[in-house]
Amino acid sequence: MKDRPYILLVDDDPNISRLVQLYLEKEGFEVRTADRGDDAMNVFRKMPPDLMLLDVMLPGLDGWQVLKAVRKSSSIPIIMLTAKDETFDKVLGLELGADDYVTKPFDSKELVARVKAVLRRTQGAEEEKQEGLSFPGLTVSQSQYEVHYEGRKIDMPPKELEVLYFLAAHQNQVFTREQLLEQVWGFDFYGDSRTVDVHIKRLREKLQGSEKYGWCIKTVWGVGYKFELK
Repeated sequence: MKDRPYILLVDDDPNISRLVQLYLEKEGFEVRTADRGDDAMNVFRKMPPDLMLLDVMLPGLDGWQVLKAVRKSSSIPIIMLTAKDETFDKVLGLELGADDYVTKPFDSKELVARVKAVLRRTQGAEEEKQEGLSFPGLTVSQSQYEVHYEGRKIDMPPKELEVLYFLAAHQNQVFTREQLLEQVWGFDFYGDSRTVDVHIKRLREKLQGSEKYGWCIKTVWGVGYKFELK
């Protein structure tokens, strides 16, 4: 981790921005702020942060639009901030590629702890990850965030790729939904396990016909999922 990790804080509430910025800077982070979605994208393009704290309800582009735009070119960790506490919003954010989700009102100390945990997890994984995994018809590279299947590059959001990589790196081992949430999204994510099912469904759609190569993502009924290699 850098000596001074750089956080981009995007929130249109000046009181929240000032308070969160104060706590983050006290912990040694460099913080830049934006109060509009379009301004956040301008800052992101000029100086990509190590992590983004992103409010959902924003003028200009909303948080979902910013999240989707960032994910087209970057896998930086993103923690969503929102006043909503509905499962649908949490699942939507995670499906679009968010790394964590914090509901307002939140404790600033807890938010800082979440930021540190996500940075540890993502940067630690960056240092430890292998160059790639190869199976008949399939290659998965976390260093380049690319998946090739049957000779074609497959478009895949970061979390889908990370679920695939984790399962493939632990072939023939069964993992529960809760274990996958812990390993891929992190122990500090309090989410709905149904988001795992959504990611698995999309992976299967993109990797149709894998059985002929001797592997597949298999459901172990009543338990969870595994990358089965015969």
